[in-house]
Amino acid sequence: MADNDTEPLRKPDWLRVRLSGGKEFSEIRELVHGQKLHTVCEEAMCPNIHECWGKHKTATFMILGETCTRRCRFCAVKTGLPSPPDPDEPRRVAESVATMKLEHVVITMVTRDDLSDGGATAVADTVRAIRELAPDCSVEVLVSDLMGDRDSIRIVTESLPAINSHNIETVRRLTQRIRSRSDHDRSLSYLRIVKELDSEATTKSSLMLGLGETKEEILEALHDLRGVDVDVVNLGQYLQPTKAHAPVEKFWTPEEFVELKEEALSRGFIYCESGPLVRSSYHAGSQYAAFLKQARDRRGTS
Repeated sequence: MADNDTEPLRKPDWLRVRLSGGKEFSEIRELVHGQKLHTVCEEAMCPNIHECWGKHKTATFMILGETCTRRCRFCAVKTGLPSPPDPDEPRRVAESVATMKLEHVVITMVTRDDLSDGGATAVADTVRAIRELAPDCSVEVLVSDLMGDRDSIRIVTESLPAINSHNIETVRRLTQRIRSRSDHDRSLSYLRIVKELDSEATTKSSLMLGLGETKEEILEALHDLRGVDVDVVNLGQYLQPTKAHAPVEKFWTPEEFVELKEEALSRGFIYCESGPLVRSSYHAGSQYAAFLKQARDRRGTS
């Protein structure tokens, strides 16, 4: 892996993002800040924030504060000792979802290794609060590995999110270097346990490309995910948030992302989103609708 002092790779033209704030972007930002909520869109410096907030009027809410207990080399979310969970946060998130009239929402979290359940109860409470105040909105959760604790995973799973996601983020060889206090097999076990608890659950995971992995390692990771019956996978280009984070080793081309999508679908994933700007919650609402159609079509031909 390249040293952080080396000259960074030049960002290719296909990664240029057109910023388009506008009224809708400002309205969502004011609503989120007014409710004292956090979004992974801002905290993780997502390149799609103007498109999602301004054009699609969607956001990914990050609960359990803005301070993570792990220090991953790819992530811009700050690390430290978090504050205790806010018991009123699920209600405030649900009210914002209802006000925004969202059809699909993603609820993610900072990793909370300081909590006995890893934050599972807060996630489940948020799912239920949204279902009560915005019953027509489908809810996707993107959670930490919860240290692989089956009881904590059960708490999240029994809240019945439309999609239950956990990201392996990178290939096996790079996990220890890139993901703080994480384990490739523990991540896989989260996704496996969800299916054991609820065979009808829809599971999803994502990988960042450009951290030094090979194509063969990506295919191995896809094989691992299908081995635990993951339904949906996202593949996107890693972008270095600051000079203190892991450098970009390679910019994968749009054509390579198309090839990887074909590889993923050939391995049995029901849906795959693959492209340079794809992130975990990229176009989550339209992706969920496309997934449902693909699942119905597959059932119809089986």
